[in-house]
Amino acid sequence: MTCGHCLKNPSSFDRTIAPLRYEFPLDILIQELKYRHQLALASFLGAELAKRAQSAPSPDVLIPMPLHPSRLRERGFNQALELAKIVAGQLELPLLSQGAERIRATPPQVGLPWKERAKSVRGAFSSVVNLSGKHVAILDDVMTTGTSLHELALTLRKQGAAEISAWVVARTVGK
Repeated sequence: MTCGHCLKNPSSFDRTIAPLRYEFPLDILIQELKYRHQLALASFLGAELAKRAQSAPSPDVLIPMPLHPSRLRERGFNQALELAKIVAGQLELPLLSQGAERIRATPPQVGLPWKERAKSVRGAFSSVVNLSGKHVAILDDVMTTGTSLHELALTLRKQGAAEISAWVVARTVGK
């Protein structure tokens, strides 16, 4: 089912898989993974996503949402990559861990008003991978407005991706 916002503002990806809602207590678990280095949670969260993704069209490759090198140094790991490793392993899918890069440091989306999010990630991604005719699944932890996923999908389309799915552990639901 497509939400009203998505009908009015079509995205650059074709479908979204989000098995869980980003609300209590899941929001706490994702924050523990992301900000408190609780990497063991990636196994549980990745398995939930893999379970749901089994019934979806299978992509040719998975690409995790990249972090800018400065954010990666600060955090010490990319939570999207950790989740992608679990999902790729369980579904036996190729993982392109370097399939895209974040070439511009952007402020955390969580701290920005919804209308500012698209502007903050515009031109933030790059890819040199030939994706001609491929179905790509972009994997991330949470989808709020979808602006980061949209921007990355635009970049991957320029590399020839024919179909793009957004696979996220959780999605915010409008209030």
